[in-house]
Amino acid sequence: MSRGTATFIDIILAIILPPLGVFLKFGCQAEFWICLILTLFGYLPGIIYAVYIITK
Repeated sequence: MSRGTATFIDIILAIILPPLGVFLKFGCQAEFWICLILTLFGYLPGIIYAVYIITK
């Protein structure tokens, strides 16, 4: 699987369930916890943060 395909799958997972996409990319680091908290505050902030952090 190429890097572009992996990023595409990560982005799709980040849209469906934002913390899962971030967890698969970074593990249980600070990015995951920030995404989880943002998703609990609202689904849209979690998606925006997850897509940003994955594509960064």
